[in-house]
Amino acid sequence: MIMNSDRIDNLMASVPRALAVRAALDLGIFTLLGDRAMTAKGLGAALEIDPDRLSRLLYALASIDLLEISADQFRNGVEASAYLDATKPTYRGADHALLRELWGADLLTADSLRQNGPAALHDFSDADPAAAAAFNRKLAPGALNFGRQLASAMDFSRVRSVIDIGGGPGTILVGLRESWPHIVATVMELTTVAAITADILAEYGARDIAVEVGDICAAPSTGRHDLAILKAVVQVLPPDRARSSILNAARCLTPGGEIMIAGWGVVDDDRLGPPEGVFLNLTFLNLYRHGEAYAEAQYRAWMTEAGFRDITRSRLGDGSTLFRAHLGRD
Repeated sequence: MIMNSDRIDNLMASVPRALAVRAALDLGIFTLLGDRAMTAKGLGAALEIDPDRLSRLLYALASIDLLEISADQFRNGVEASAYLDATKPTYRGADHALLRELWGADLLTADSLRQNGPAALHDFSDADPAAAAAFNRKLAPGALNFGRQLASAMDFSRVRSVIDIGGGPGTILVGLRESWPHIVATVMELTTVAAITADILAEYGARDIAVEVGDICAAPSTGRHDLAILKAVVQVLPPDRARSSILNAARCLTPGGEIMIAGWGVVDDDRLGPPEGVFLNLTFLNLYRHGEAYAEAQYRAWMTEAGFRDITRSRLGDGSTLFRAHLGRD
C-alpha cells in the first residue's frame, strides 16, 4: 500500500485559508469591492489600513481564487461575488463574527478533554449581561439570513402565528416576515436574554415582535401558535432537557401545528456525518457541560413521543439540518 502525507498536509493547509476568509469578511473586503476593481492602496484608504500590510491578505485571497488580480487591481472572483458580498441575497458570510468565538473554542478541545469539562464555558442561564448582548449580536445576522432562507423555501401563507423558541436575537422572525408580513411573531427566551432580544429587535425596526420570558424545558409558551421554530436549541441541552424542550414545544402549538427543529448540531445514526454535525460536536465539548450533536434517531424518538407525525429530515442550503413534523390531531 502506497501512502503519502497529502491528505494530512491538505487538512492542515485548510486552516490558514479559512482564517484568511474570516479576516476578509470581518474587514468587509468582499462587500466593499462589490462589482468593481480596486487597488490595495484604494482598499487600504477605504478601510483605513496600511495598503502594504493589507496586500498580504489580498494576495492570499487571490491565491485561492476568491479574488482576481489584473494590473494591480483586485476584484471579487465568481464565488466571492455570489456568496461573500453582503449585499447579495446568496450571502453566506453572516456568521463571521460568531466564527471567531467558535474557532477560538475549537483550539481548546484537548484542554476540555483533559479537564473533563468545557474550557470555554458558555452558560445561557447565567450569562453576564454584556457578554450575552455581545454574543446575541453576533448571532443576529446569521439568524436573519436563516429566516430569509426559510421564507424563500417554504409557503407560510396559512401560518398565522409563529413562536421562535430560544430565538436569541429574534432576527429569524425578522427575516421570515420580510416575505410573510402577516405572521404574528413571538420570541421565547430566558430572562437573561429576553431584554437583549427586545433591544436587538428594536434595532432591526421590529418592535411589534413579542418577547416572552420563559424556559421551554420547564413549561410551554403562554400562547398557542401554528408553528414553533427551535434553531440551535436542542443541541445545547442535556438529554433530559432536550426531550422536555420538544415535549413542551408541542404544547405551544395549535392542533395540527408544525414544528421546525434546525441547526448544524445533528449527526447521522452512525455518528460519522454530516461533517458539520460531527465537528460541531467537538466544539460543544469546549462550550457546554452537556450539549451535544444528537443523532437523528434521538430526535425522531423525542418528536414521536411529543405527538408529532410525518417527521422529515432535510439539508438546507447552508448545510444545516431541518426536521419538520406536524402535531397529530388525535
